Amino acid sequence: MTGFRKRFVTFHRGLVTGAPAGCDVGGQAVIEGVMMRSPRSFAVAVRRPTGEIVVREDRWRSIWEKAPGLRFMKRPFLRGGVVLVESLVNGIQALNFAASQQGDEESPPLSPVAMATTIAVAFALGLGLFVGLPHLLSWGFGALTGTDAEGRSLSFHLVDGVFKMAIFIGYVWLIGKMKEIGRVFQYHGAEHKSIYAYEKGLRLDVENARAQSRLHPRCGTSFILFVLLISIFLFSAIFPLFPKLVDNVFLNHLIYIFIKIPLMLPVAGMSYEVIRLAGRKNKSRLVRAVSWPGLQLQRLTTREPDDRQLEIALVALRKALWRESQAEMVGTEKRPPEVYRNYDEVPLPVF
Repeated sequence: MTGFRKRFVTFHRGLVTGAPAGCDVGGQAVIEGVMMRSPRSFAVAVRRPTGEIVVREDRWRSIWEKAPGLRFMKRPFLRGGVVLVESLVNGIQALNFAASQQGDEESPPLSPVAMATTIAVAFALGLGLFVGLPHLLSWGFGALTGTDAEGRSLSFHLVDGVFKMAIFIGYVWLIGKMKEIGRVFQYHGAEHKSIYAYEKGLRLDVENARAQSRLHPRCGTSFILFVLLISIFLFSAIFPLFPKLVDNVFLNHLIYIFIKIPLMLPVAGMSYEVIRLAGRKNKSRLVRAVSWPGLQLQRLTTREPDDRQLEIALVALRKALWRESQAEMVGTEKRPPEVYRNYDEVPLPVF
């Protein structure tokens, strides 16, 4: 049996009869839609205000495929930072496409420069909110309570971690009160349920997806939680070794903050490995225990979807898997989005 035929049979069984297909797939909720990404595919399915379903699917090429010289960054503990950047790019592309399908013709798609600027701003805001602000609040807490105000002790970074968690949970809780974000959280739940159905080798239909959990160990919410927790331990180990760099206390803390920023890359790398382990070894008691806090936090970032939202997630997933099954037959050229009047019109992939 040829390599292509083996993939064909495996995929066909996974989609139609329920056998696992064995291909890693991840996703993201967007405005009235879901993005799914497999090793070779980037697919977004969105429901328009008219009820139509529009699907965009493109060939996905990772940075390691585009630049073979960077393949050394595919190694464990290095790949996490690359995956984080790629996920941000994918997410903004998907959000951009989803917004363009909601009837706002006055908002043209982002140019490459605008997209790069958006990513840079997102990084800056994230670092400011979850690195800079907690550090400064911890400094203020230490000054007010007479404890460590220099930023080099274990207690300082434990307090820093408490502020990080409080800001993150408060931020998620607050935006979840918005009606539009609440619907995105429902699509987030639909994304998880459809991926669970796929990973269990079930037929990809609404009935099977509906029965799955909306909490998934490989979720980005869990990743962020691990980033916050691992940063506490890493900073607690490193900063006690630092001397006082300058006499000005405020300037000294600013320097510490800027030192923390590049350290977030190894933190992201370690967090990514934990998430991968959680996804692959989810039957281990130890792994389940480590995954538990992230799963509970997902109760804030996911909500139970309705069947129409599950339909969108399943369409995106099917489309991403379609290219995986056709890898030797489908070119790299971009194709125009496909539009269907309703879910029943979306064809099940046929080989």
